[in-house]
Amino acid sequence: MTTARDRFDGDGAPVLEVEDLHTRFTTPRGVVRAVDGVSLSLAPGETLGLVGESGSGKSVLGRTLMGLIAGGPTTEVTGTVRIGGQAVHELTAKQRRRLWGPEIAMVFQDPMTSLNPVRRIGVHLTDPLRLHLGLGRREARERAAELLDRVGIPEPRRRLDQYPHELSGGMRQRVMIAVALSCDPSVLVADEPTTALDVTVQKQILDLLAGIAAERRMATILISHDLGAVEGRTDRVAVMYAGRIVEKAPTKDLFAAPHHPYAEALIGSVPALSAAPHTVLRAIDGTPPDMANPPDGCRFAPRCGRAEDRCRTEPPVLAETAIDRTVACHFPVDGPAAVPVQEAAR
Repeated sequence: MTTARDRFDGDGAPVLEVEDLHTRFTTPRGVVRAVDGVSLSLAPGETLGLVGESGSGKSVLGRTLMGLIAGGPTTEVTGTVRIGGQAVHELTAKQRRRLWGPEIAMVFQDPMTSLNPVRRIGVHLTDPLRLHLGLGRREARERAAELLDRVGIPEPRRRLDQYPHELSGGMRQRVMIAVALSCDPSVLVADEPTTALDVTVQKQILDLLAGIAAERRMATILISHDLGAVEGRTDRVAVMYAGRIVEKAPTKDLFAAPHHPYAEALIGSVPALSAAPHTVLRAIDGTPPDMANPPDGCRFAPRCGRAEDRCRTEPPVLAETAIDRTVACHFPVDGPAAVPVQEAAR
């Protein structure tokens, strides 16, 4: 099987390309613009961190990239998602299912509910191996045991015959990772992969994902609220707010000097180890907007201390401030408004 990684490694082109992606849900309260004009790309072996408050659209974006959310009576998806040059939402449902495993896979955020409770662990693993790779029953079982061993689960052969409820939360998350990696995907979407896990297990899971991504040159999107994990384990970061990306930058640059006021506020809300005991935590004033009735202009303006009249009427455009760095803000933290790189160089 020829994968996206095979097609793109030689010329260095992106393995994942997203252009002006919109995901809208029709509800009794109106149309919810969960993802509203997102564009991004991902190269083989690259890890992109996707951060933002709950409700900013991160998980909906991940599921839309997978093709799990497609057009329907109450759902509208527009824009383009290309994996290995294939436009995901132009494919039939059957064709999209063929992508899940060999081309793109997802680690869902809740290990307690992501596995079918009435199916043994071995079935979760062998089904994709038999469907996508054409392995026989015995060969698939051997491969499944190897995968469980690879993700650090002891006694892997015995675990194949167990049910999800017999495993701890950390072991269930490792099983989810093994399932996602079973067909050697070109792109992995890890949606809050350490939710509800203790700190020690969180580190183990993140180390495991980073090691496998480096070993296989797998492109990874790490969706997380944990800015510490994102800072130490990603190459670039995209900050989402109210369905839109408001800043994209190399990880080191973003954490050293965020340009968007929202990105600055997010980073500022992280407790500092050097802070004195009982230091009051910084919080972002206000609440995220109602996505069925978002405000005019910049959606962060009602919560932004730098907002002026222009911000409340004119939506900012995501523009480049430097090579590989973009921000959507009329009055960014570093001073002048963002302009295209070509104009900034004059």
